[in-house]
Amino acid sequence: MQFIEITGKTLLDVVNDGEIDLKELHDSGVNGDSILRINKFGEIELRGRHGWTLVGGLIGNFEDRLVLLTGLDWAE
Repeated sequence: MQFIEITGKTLLDVVNDGEIDLKELHDSGVNGDSILRINKFGEIELRGRHGWTLVGGLIGNFEDRLVLLTGLDWAE
């Protein structure tokens, strides 16, 4: 599966108002320095000590927003 990796701070720039519950992400351990990855289905995973944990999801035209804001392309 392909992903784009971002920080928690970048995630805040990517999301649209009301797209995801920011309190839920925070409660899941996401902060500005968190390492996250988002797949082409919009699933957001948080990098923990031993692996990745699903913490939320994006909807809408997030693919273009991710590529534009990060300058990255999808990678495996």
